[in-house]
Amino acid sequence: MILYPAIDLKDGQCVRLLRGEMEAATVFNDDPAAQAKAFEAAGCEWIHLVDLNGAFAGAPVNAAAVEAILSAISVPAQLGGGIRDMATIETWIDKGLSRVILGTVAVENPDLVRDAARAFPGKVAVGIDARGGKVATKGWAEETDVEVTDLAKSFEDAGVAAIIYTDINRDGAMQGPNVEATAALGNAVSIPVIASGGVSSLDDLRALKSCGAPLNGAISGRALYDGAIDLAEALAVLKG
Repeated sequence: MILYPAIDLKDGQCVRLLRGEMEAATVFNDDPAAQAKAFEAAGCEWIHLVDLNGAFAGAPVNAAAVEAILSAISVPAQLGGGIRDMATIETWIDKGLSRVILGTVAVENPDLVRDAARAFPGKVAVGIDARGGKVATKGWAEETDVEVTDLAKSFEDAGVAAIIYTDINRDGAMQGPNVEATAALGNAVSIPVIASGGVSSLDDLRALKSCGAPLNGAISGRALYDGAIDLAEALAVLKG
């Protein structure tokens, strides 16, 4: 499994939110590029980026910070938040982003996901963010009646590189991931699933690794910044 350290961008800074609330932001680093370099130096093989302002605005807001990160690192990076049209997808891939994450548009315009996955093989992931098994969109601000598994299965034939599944109620809360729901999703689809939300200890990583589903990896943010997870140990657990 791959460990994806998270760099969540708000107003050009590296922050973590509690359960997706923009008002509940803690600044961990005002130099996101330096943070990304530190993660790479520690042995991380991927960097996970989120444009939080962009997710609410529906267009890229923290582009300068993302570009600085891409210039600073040599490992691949994936980005979600405010990517809602083909022009934005093309722009980011041209700038060296390895994978775009499409969330809101996966619900509202699934054809865009299919078109993008065809145009950029291996470079398009779907972000599925859920409360109580139902998908939320627009920076988690809007609830839908769409079931997580139904949405994931609808992209089985689309050539999507990965599904990033986040349990919103666990995100940033340091209460552990929803292992059961993540495993169920991982076993329901053939698309690689990345776990996100609440990963706050080495035991959480072990639980995901042994959950009975072939997960691609796990995203962790706050626990890495707080020191609740030792990065070197985490990488060893997931590789072992």
